Amino acid sequence: MNWFLVKMVYRIICGDGSHRPQFDEQLRLIRAQDEFHAFQKAQLLGENEQDHFLNASQKPVHWKFINVSELHHLDDLIDGAEMYSRIYEDEDADIFIKVTNLKAAHILENSMKKSLHLN
Repeated sequence: MNWFLVKMVYRIICGDGSHRPQFDEQLRLIRAQDEFHAFQKAQLLGENEQDHFLNASQKPVHWKFINVSELHHLDDLIDGAEMYSRIYEDEDADIFIKVTNLKAAHILENSMKKSLHLN
């Protein structure tokens, strides 16, 4: 089994969504056989962790999983390695989501090719 660092992207929608688009980018550690399986595992994790709730103002808040935008194989786990999550606002949500999905498609394609060559 191998360790991978993945970036998972969520969109945060508050109320009716008439605010500047917000995104949360999370770096996560994933343990998997290869890049392809790490990607699939991260996507499943992201989908399962989508959430919706009422904020302090009783307005609905939705955390919608967009996709996995980065995937890196970790040769060694380093003590004290930094992991982070950041909330990001973008002027154009559609372009941000499209770029995130293009990155995910590229990761999936490359990881599938590598997986086929290893098996």
